[in-house]
Amino acid sequence: MDPRTNPYAPGAGFPPPELAGRDDIVERAGVALDRIRAGRPARSFILYGLRGVGKTVLLNKIRLEAEARGLATVEIEAPEDRSLPGLLAAPLRATLLRLSRGEAARAALGSALRALRSFVDSFKVRYQDVEVGLDFEPEKGIADSGDLEADLADLFTAVGRAAAERDTAVVVSLDELQYVPEEQLAALIFAFHRLSQRQSPVTMIAAGLPQLVGQMGRAKSYAERLFEFAPIDRLDPAAARDALCKPVEREGVAYKDDAVAEILGQTQGYPYFLQEWGKHSWNLADRSPISRADAEHATTAALAELDAGFFRVRFDRLTPTEKRYMRAMAELGPGPHRSGDIADMLGRKVTAVAPIRNNLIAKGMIFSASHGDTQFTVPLFDGFMKRTMPTL
Repeated sequence: MDPRTNPYAPGAGFPPPELAGRDDIVERAGVALDRIRAGRPARSFILYGLRGVGKTVLLNKIRLEAEARGLATVEIEAPEDRSLPGLLAAPLRATLLRLSRGEAARAALGSALRALRSFVDSFKVRYQDVEVGLDFEPEKGIADSGDLEADLADLFTAVGRAAAERDTAVVVSLDELQYVPEEQLAALIFAFHRLSQRQSPVTMIAAGLPQLVGQMGRAKSYAERLFEFAPIDRLDPAAARDALCKPVEREGVAYKDDAVAEILGQTQGYPYFLQEWGKHSWNLADRSPISRADAEHATTAALAELDAGFFRVRFDRLTPTEKRYMRAMAELGPGPHRSGDIADMLGRKVTAVAPIRNNLIAKGMIFSASHGDTQFTVPLFDGFMKRTMPTL
């Protein structure tokens, strides 16, 4: 069929044509946004889950919901090699300037911009990626102590006053939060603790891999009470069927039941993979309804594309030793696996391979769901490892 009219949208954070099975999460986040907007307390939201479950899609959906409510948003993605102050400075500046709406800065807004200047001046030496142009004098005594916890709390408090001055609230949207170093993560948690105590109109919607929950608990013991942690998992069969079938139904196309069963079995209900299999099924089918043979051909095409891109870019970041560790995990199956079993597969002691495991966790390739367990953060990665490294 014509690829020009293909309704599927596989990609990093691309909104799918049918956001199935996520209404409850969106509604809960919407309630929190409305409460913050009305000056009522509400916990910040932390979305966590494996790669390919649609965390970024949901994060963007909630951010757009916030903007539709008239809230100001700060959009941030945390790569591995950036500091938290470096990530925050430019987006916060842009948000504060948008709040001015071209008018002369009011008292609280001007104070927030000066506090941001103090914050930048205070940390640009320690974190050399902190660079932002600000034509404001620093606010003496605010966000300039050099203590990240205290200064970040001061800065966000000033941002909250500026939002209140505009009769709005600020939503910080932060993706890949697991890459923020633990010391800086502790400062971020402390800042939102202070904001919640003062009922400041600033909240956060963040997303990260499963290890994020443990990282936040280690950073601050009260994190579990401060944030609402929302696990994002694969779709149940009904929602997965909707995500696959509804987009083509709007184009007057259908799937045969056995084709749907083939795709749901191969993708295991992961939203990203449903988009990939759907895209290839559409492109390879000659006509409606899409048959099981079309779906089987789509499996071959989808895996080849994933192997060349989605899986490969993660694999290529690994050292030879890390690749061997991942291959040993794949030999044991999808997981989770005991660390001792992986070490046995490699013919080494657990203590000898522990640094490799720690490096892979830091790179976001694996996580520990419970003490001593290890699991891939990328679904279907065990199959890729076996295809790429046929023997251990």
